[in-house]
Amino acid sequence: MAFNTGLSGLRAAAVDLDVTGNNIANASTVGFKGSKVQFGDLYASGFLSAGTNPIGDGVNVQDVKQSFSQGNISFTDSGLDMAISGDGFFILSSGGETRYSRAGQFTIDKDGFVVNNQSMRVQGYTADDDGNLSGIRGDLEIETDNLAPRRTTNLRSDLNLDSREPVLESRVRDVGPLAFADINGEQFEVTYSDGSPAYAVNLNTVDASGNPVPLSTARQIADRITAAPGLSASATTSARIEDPTLPPSAALTDSYISSAQAAGTFSFTLSVNNALLQLDTNTVSSLADLQAAINRSSDTAISAQIDNGVLRVIHNQGENIEFSYGNDDPAQSMTAARTVNGEVNVTGDRTIVGVTATGTSGTNFATEYGQAPIRITNEFNPQDQRTYNHATSTSIFDSLGNSHELTQFFVKEPSPGNGVGVSEWSVYLQIDGEMVAGTDTTPYTARFDQDGILQSIDGNPNGEILVTDWIPKDKNGQPNGADGPPAAGTSVVTPIPEPPTTSAFVLNLGETTQYGAAFGVDDQRQNGYTTGRLSGLDVSGQGVLFARYTNGQSKALGQVALAAFNNTNGLSPVGDTSWVETFESGQPIIGQPDTGTLGSIKSSSVEESNVDLSAELVNLIIAQRNYQANAKTIETSDAVTQTIINLR
Repeated sequence: MAFNTGLSGLRAAAVDLDVTGNNIANASTVGFKGSKVQFGDLYASGFLSAGTNPIGDGVNVQDVKQSFSQGNISFTDSGLDMAISGDGFFILSSGGETRYSRAGQFTIDKDGFVVNNQSMRVQGYTADDDGNLSGIRGDLEIETDNLAPRRTTNLRSDLNLDSREPVLESRVRDVGPLAFADINGEQFEVTYSDGSPAYAVNLNTVDASGNPVPLSTARQIADRITAAPGLSASATTSARIEDPTLPPSAALTDSYISSAQAAGTFSFTLSVNNALLQLDTNTVSSLADLQAAINRSSDTAISAQIDNGVLRVIHNQGENIEFSYGNDDPAQSMTAARTVNGEVNVTGDRTIVGVTATGTSGTNFATEYGQAPIRITNEFNPQDQRTYNHATSTSIFDSLGNSHELTQFFVKEPSPGNGVGVSEWSVYLQIDGEMVAGTDTTPYTARFDQDGILQSIDGNPNGEILVTDWIPKDKNGQPNGADGPPAAGTSVVTPIPEPPTTSAFVLNLGETTQYGAAFGVDDQRQNGYTTGRLSGLDVSGQGVLFARYTNGQSKALGQVALAAFNNTNGLSPVGDTSWVETFESGQPIIGQPDTGTLGSIKSSSVEESNVDLSAELVNLIIAQRNYQANAKTIETSDAVTQTIINLR
């Protein structure tokens, strides 16, 4: 029996040496899991032969158990190398056979599939063309095709508009020319948006008895109107030197003047407010001579010009002009001097709410002011930075992937009403130097509340601007072949449905604020991009494979799947640092990394062998000692047997 006992010990020690040697040999094998021999004693006993103190029959190798403890994780320079931190195995497909491994040294084969060094394909969850992960498992594949361009359908701009900015635009109403006779004697009241008291204007004076008397010149009317805050008036008198009641032969012409001068009967008088101007007409023989004589007068406010053969005298301050001309022929001489009154032009600024007629006088000026169009004296001009408060630009893309520059301009407007609790800004949009969204004629109005929060844009509480008139063009200003705006009459809804078929897109300003801080762009993002080539791969902690492209985009190509087992020790090693499922291991529990009990993925890393080389060297000494000791048992037993044989 001693021979059998020693022999079993030799066998067990040899197995221990083999296992320890295998561990030492794979100390640098990625994903390797060390093994340990488990021994059990042997007793020879039968159904009725078990004694109280039986003698053992040696040792038996019960199992060679692998240790699936975590190995050290080391970094590599390969983006597709992966290590599992925690529980789980990579799932590999080898010619239809499914294997499981902790070795994450992966690369891409000629067909674009992610494989290990033995060309086994890594299994995972596939993604669609838009990078959306599905629940379908299959071979992970890296698409090396160019990334197709995506047109911009949504642009989000989170901005802060500086509430301290001044109102740049000056909006006025131009009224005129108003005839002297039409407004002389009127009375009206001017009201203001800034809370200033109303201002009464009386276009008359009073006599000694206190009775109203109309003013005598347009200049006086202009002075009265200019005295009202927010109103500015100027007066001009333009007199045509002619008498329409006379026959054409009596018209003041070159022939009329020359014939009258030849007869010594030419006369011409010109007065301003009944004050006669001193004119030298002795040498005048034509309209041009008369024009020159008037322009040489001492009154610098008087000037003369000839329009289509008619002499016109202008007083640039709106005083009354009286004139007469004639000769000895009654048919060719004016019977009396003619008086011409001036005209008044009025400009009202944006502080004026309205003009209301008062008393029983006429309402011509009040009516004319209310009907006069608003004119912007320094109208918005994208080329002139003085006409807008803020501007910001970003790139958007058409259906062909061409980049275009969208610029947003913001112009502060006067607060509506009394200016309490609300502010307004005009929004203009320009793409490649051309105004879009109709803002060339009518800008959008962004309204903010007293807390600086956006209330609406043109009544839209979502703060969205829908651009439906953009035609993508090349650098020469010609359409470049990309999708254009929707057809006339087509209804466009937001958000733009997928797949988009036009150049329409949404600008979302819903998070824009108006605080007392400097203008700033907090966030600006759009969903379009140009075409791109594959430039690199990244792997996330959840095992998602992201492709990076030269256009700055990234897209999910798939996600590594991991498998766990209820009895990991039940797996059967089949070489190449891989295992297969067995009845003892149970079926795999497959899921996404970093979910449930599954570990996370460390990219550009591998899991080293979990073999402790120092411990294995000690085990090697122990196994050697055990082998030698069991050999000694056999040797001793042989010596005892030899002694018995030698008995004679």
